[in-house]
Amino acid sequence: MVGWSIDSTQTAALVTNALGMAISNRSPASGTIIHSDHGVQFTSWAFTDRARKSGPVPSMGSIGDCYDNAIFDYLEIFHNRRRRHSALGMRTPIEYEMMQPSIQLVA
Repeated sequence: MVGWSIDSTQTAALVTNALGMAISNRSPASGTIIHSDHGVQFTSWAFTDRARKSGPVPSMGSIGDCYDNAIFDYLEIFHNRRRRHSALGMRTPIEYEMMQPSIQLVA
């Protein structure tokens, strides 16, 4: 996860800010996949327009997936730095990204 935002309400601005963080952190190539859940904020004009103008391709998770709205500790501490992924050769996302500097990871 490289883009996230925290607020007391779920708005288009909230998710557009998270997308902006991801774009600023990684400067993704056109066609990079961004993942979200099915909330109306992710289907908003503002979010879709921001993604379209910067090149990422939206992808949505399954309905009711509780990890789509994870908090900071889960994203930055557990998921990115501790959770080993079989698809990454049992490495954490941070370890894998350090091995593959040309790969763009965007959430």
